[in-house]
Amino acid sequence: MSKVMVTGAGGYIGTQLVKDLVKAGHEVTAVDRFFFGKETLSEFISNKNVNIVKKDIRDLTEKDFLGHDVVCDLACLSNDPAGEIDPELTYSINRDGRIHVAKTAKSAGVQKYVISSSCSVYGKGDEPLLTEKSMTNPISVYAKSTLEAEQQNLSIADNNFSVTSLRNATVFGLSKRMRFDLVVNLMTLTAFQKSQIIVMGGGLQWRPLVHLSDVSLAFLMVIKESNKKVNNEIFNIGLSNFQIKNLAYLVREELPFPVEIDLAPDDADKRDYNVSFDKAKELIGFEAKTSVNAGIKEIYFALKSGDVDFGTRTVTVQWYRNILEAEKLLDSIKLNGRVI
Repeated sequence: MSKVMVTGAGGYIGTQLVKDLVKAGHEVTAVDRFFFGKETLSEFISNKNVNIVKKDIRDLTEKDFLGHDVVCDLACLSNDPAGEIDPELTYSINRDGRIHVAKTAKSAGVQKYVISSSCSVYGKGDEPLLTEKSMTNPISVYAKSTLEAEQQNLSIADNNFSVTSLRNATVFGLSKRMRFDLVVNLMTLTAFQKSQIIVMGGGLQWRPLVHLSDVSLAFLMVIKESNKKVNNEIFNIGLSNFQIKNLAYLVREELPFPVEIDLAPDDADKRDYNVSFDKAKELIGFEAKTSVNAGIKEIYFALKSGDVDFGTRTVTVQWYRNILEAEKLLDSIKLNGRVI
């Protein structure tokens, strides 16, 4: 089995990936800045096959990568709204940070690098079904910085350094680092709390979706494949495409109480695209397994039993704002480098 470094290991997808890698017998170095707390990986603290490293990806050195066979690069300021808070910071981490990870990993002799990209790079698609060869049209800072990192890192691939990009659909499902700012998760929470779902933009926008366990599965399949098959390749990773309003109806169908659905006329989010997942199926045999209905049910039962937090930390954009505001407050009261 391989020795795998996962950056962003304490995140929404990263926590699942670490769990699945360990289950598959890999040795894991879990790197994260832990903006959302180190407890997201608490189950692995005593696991001899997991080394938890608190470090910013921009500070990683060749020494950190020595002895690793694979790097799964998930670290970023995640999602489109969060990227707009501080565009310069978003580019610093999402683009420059991940370019630094790939280059440093290559210099250290790592053989395989897999970057977690996003179907957001398609923005507002002009084709009925977008493939990996379709024109990209990123709208947000998050999508633009992600695409630039993807393109730059693919450009340094060679026979000794395999680079693969996984363009993930909008993710849903239950995680140790839960997010309630993703469409299925948010609709389920809102329905649970208020028996109501407000659908913005009339709900006509299309989105590709995928469960986080299937994203993790895609990473494991790329790790397992020969470098010859996955080197310098991009794969769209997803289950299927859904209109936003239909997702609301799916949530309503799965919950055991009445839920009111209100369609609002407009939405600032102009992303609208359908994506093809055929390439991943044909080339590496990847096929998403978990349905949206199953994802809704697992979230509902976790909420019902009190097993999932839905506080401020679960809304990425708000948590980042809290961190930045706290930093400003501390800077304003520091004297000679001391807070108190």
